[in-house]
Amino acid sequence: MQIILFVCVHNAGRSQMAEAFTRHLAAERGLSVISESAGTEGGATLNPVAVQVMDEIGISMADQKPKLITTEMAGKASRVITMGCGVDAASCPARFMVTEDWGLDDPKGQSLERVREIRDQIRVRVEHMLDEMSA
Repeated sequence: MQIILFVCVHNAGRSQMAEAFTRHLAAERGLSVISESAGTEGGATLNPVAVQVMDEIGISMADQKPKLITTEMAGKASRVITMGCGVDAASCPARFMVTEDWGLDDPKGQSLERVREIRDQIRVRVEHMLDEMSA
């Protein structure tokens, strides 16, 4: 069983979408993968536009909520992926943990169309990651 941890600053958009995509696509492929997400600061709620664009493609994030990263979460993860550190470089998880960074734009404050583009970029990256894991 592999555990993938997606980390960003607020854990309200990108990392939440990556968690949902990984859970959904791994189940479709019959892979033993657990996905989690967390933030270095954590937000109060999920980005409603991120929730909306995931709902548009039939993937619900209704059971997800922002949470702070813990050393236990990072320690049990097989792979830690940061989403991009353009939001707040001082809080960037890549500064204090070994990660793979996907360098994605933050959907916060973006248009609906731009958040759809970010969603689609996340899907491609998750599909590629799962392809690598199943090879």
